[in-house]
Amino acid sequence: MSTLTVEAPAKLNLTLRVLRKREDGFHEIDSWMVRLPGLHDTLTFATAEADSFTCNDPGVPSDDSNLVLKALAAYRAETGFAQPLAIHLEKRVPHGAGLGGGSSDAAATLAALDRLHDQPLGTDRLMEIAATFGSDIPFFLGTPSARSTGRGEVIVAADVPPPLPVLLLKPSFGVATPDAYCNCLGAEALAGVRHEAQVFPWGELVNDLEKPVFRKHLFLAEMKTWLLARPEVAGALMSGSGSTMFAVLRDPAMAGAVIATARAELDPTLWAWSGTVCG
Repeated sequence: MSTLTVEAPAKLNLTLRVLRKREDGFHEIDSWMVRLPGLHDTLTFATAEADSFTCNDPGVPSDDSNLVLKALAAYRAETGFAQPLAIHLEKRVPHGAGLGGGSSDAAATLAALDRLHDQPLGTDRLMEIAATFGSDIPFFLGTPSARSTGRGEVIVAADVPPPLPVLLLKPSFGVATPDAYCNCLGAEALAGVRHEAQVFPWGELVNDLEKPVFRKHLFLAEMKTWLLARPEVAGALMSGSGSTMFAVLRDPAMAGAVIATARAELDPTLWAWSGTVCG
């Protein structure tokens, strides 16, 4: 096969509980993650005479910090796969958004390389490799709905929620994951901002990282409060470490109107997407 194109879907954290600080410096978490199949990056792998990496987003690094290149290096170290590849990443999932875009790109890379290799490792081994350089990456190699525990690398399949119409809003700034976890266990809520679990027949919406992130980024607290006040919104939450806020809508047909009003009342530059969870 001379070329292979794969999709790397985004994710949402419907729940994210931070349980304790671990001795290794990470935090013990318990999170319910689901994929957003309609929102995805695209990666194309082509055989070449020398390795290369390109991306439509100039903000994506092309050095050793890039998770796609980390995945390539890790796979080669494990298997000896030596075929030079030209890799192109078409970025649609914003980075610094809490949507797992970089982790999903890395997982898609591992899966694609295993398809290109004549002695594939299989999903279980790929998940073990993925956990060595990214806590979220194993999730994207497994089921579309899963419980993530440990530092995020322990993945167990979970019930898939019913198709949920969701709306995503992200401001122009991102949130660095280490910043979100800094002092997260002792962070206090801002006055008037709701953080209690929002309970539905299919599960809960709750995110323990909202308190520390909102204290640093007040606009995200304003976005959540604004969303929860909308009659079209059944629930609203920050995804992962932010900065994306998402809303579960009562009627998917109202997404366009909510986006337009959010841009008019909150920020005209908001990035927005609407679609279905696990649809």
